[in-house]
Amino acid sequence: MDGEIIMNNWNNFVRECMACTKCGLHTGRMNVVIGRGTPKPVPLLFVGEGPGEQEDIQGEAFVGRAGKLLDLLLEALGISEDCYYIANVVKCRPPQNRVPTRDEMEACLPWLRYQVKTLKPSIIVCLGSTAARAIIDDDVKITQIRGTWIELKNGMQVMPTYHPAAVLRDTRKREDFYLDMKKVRARLNEMGWLSARNT
Repeated sequence: MDGEIIMNNWNNFVRECMACTKCGLHTGRMNVVIGRGTPKPVPLLFVGEGPGEQEDIQGEAFVGRAGKLLDLLLEALGISEDCYYIANVVKCRPPQNRVPTRDEMEACLPWLRYQVKTLKPSIIVCLGSTAARAIIDDDVKITQIRGTWIELKNGMQVMPTYHPAAVLRDTRKREDFYLDMKKVRARLNEMGWLSARNT
């Protein structure tokens, strides 16, 4: 996560991000998908891989089936929308929802770095292997590190877990995904962001 873009404010960031042509993904996009949530400091930032079909159509992150699953889980855990923001490693949909290439990720990561700097989260949840490789290390395997707290050099806490789309494809991952998110909820509660209910 080294490097950053210097912006005056969020509106400038959005405007420049919307006009981005740094990689080939821009040629097939319907919309640049900045994220979902209110752009203000939040304790929790979710980072996924990239927009899917519905996200590309609607211009908002995690509004498809995977997003609905995540929303249901967060609601069940009592984590309100004002506690989090949802973003992706790449802001344009890869063709046929393929995994972004390393060059595509590198071209897009400065936008994510700006979001992290602006939103100032205490916790980042990496949803899936692409996010974990972008934020933690390029060689990590999500099946080996999921559910384990990792502290970055800047002191930020990272929880890698499965992408909700992977949980929809393989329901055997559902329990692990739920347990990982319970750990996130407990840490938020320890930090004073949540009430004692639903712990």
